[in-house]
Amino acid sequence: MPETTSRRGLLFGAAAAVTTGGLLTACTSNEPKDAKPAANDKPAADDKPGKHVTIGFAGPQADHGWLNAINDNATERAKKYSDVTLEATEGSNDTAAQIGQVETLINKKVDVLVILPADGKALTQVGLKAMRAGIPVVNLDRIFNTPQAYRCWIGGDNYGMGLSAGNYIGEQLKDKKNAKVVELAGLDNLELTKQRSQGFDDALKNFPNIRKVARQAAEFTVESGQAKMAQLLQAQKNFDALWNHDDDQGVGALRAIKQAGRDDFLMVGGAGALSAMQAIEAGNSVLKATVLYPPTMAASAIDLARALGQGKGVSGMAEFEIPAHVTLFSAVVDKDNVAQYMPTGFK
Repeated sequence: MPETTSRRGLLFGAAAAVTTGGLLTACTSNEPKDAKPAANDKPAADDKPGKHVTIGFAGPQADHGWLNAINDNATERAKKYSDVTLEATEGSNDTAAQIGQVETLINKKVDVLVILPADGKALTQVGLKAMRAGIPVVNLDRIFNTPQAYRCWIGGDNYGMGLSAGNYIGEQLKDKKNAKVVELAGLDNLELTKQRSQGFDDALKNFPNIRKVARQAAEFTVESGQAKMAQLLQAQKNFDALWNHDDDQGVGALRAIKQAGRDDFLMVGGAGALSAMQAIEAGNSVLKATVLYPPTMAASAIDLARALGQGKGVSGMAEFEIPAHVTLFSAVVDKDNVAQYMPTGFK
């Protein structure tokens, strides 16, 4: 994508990629409150109180800044609506425990379920159980094994993260001969890590002057980020740019960079942590940008669940029903737009 798109356009909340049976359109949040789908007179969801909806929310344990932000976004969004009651479970990374929590919500006969599974494969059967019980499921981010286990999936774009990071770095280095980049990835046994790396590699193909000279996998923690970055710095005496998959491990990476006294390259982070945005705004480190993986998707999942429970469509779209898949755009936040995105940064 061109630099103007990756750096300035497509704000989450102002535009998200929505796929409905092959149709790609924009799901806008700034429609008039009485907006209706264009092709019919069935009302779209808006802020006006309507039919009461009880939403069951089940997520994993908040042992990472992004996961904690997921829980906060869901809770705060539900408070916005006087016609929504949120039944939230205590997050768990134990799949058996989370299955039990979802089954409890099914037995309570909630109107809609929002589930961010600790393991999508392991929780597929309980998603199917809810759907067969007549409770529609909004599958948040980590996807179930079959579309039969959810009515709507909403999540981030891991491939798109890599693509945005690669294109941003490419634009910064496009006039430099024989430019070198390195990559600090996340856990290599996760599919999302492979997708982020693939997107990054595909973007770099657009810039023949750039070569990736090293890649090191960390573990999405501050400690692993520091240790693996120290290894990269020792092995690579000079390079021009670094893409780090995760802002939490990026805290450790920045420590290693500072300890090594290096400031001869630019760094792009991933996910959109508040600390990363503050560093970008301050402009006193190698960190110049971060690629979003918005935890605001949990707030949007509540919006979609509410619309489902009220039998409404999505404002700005012609269809009677909410879409089957919503894929969020991986925007790049840098010094030009960081003030705009700062309120979405997570701790």
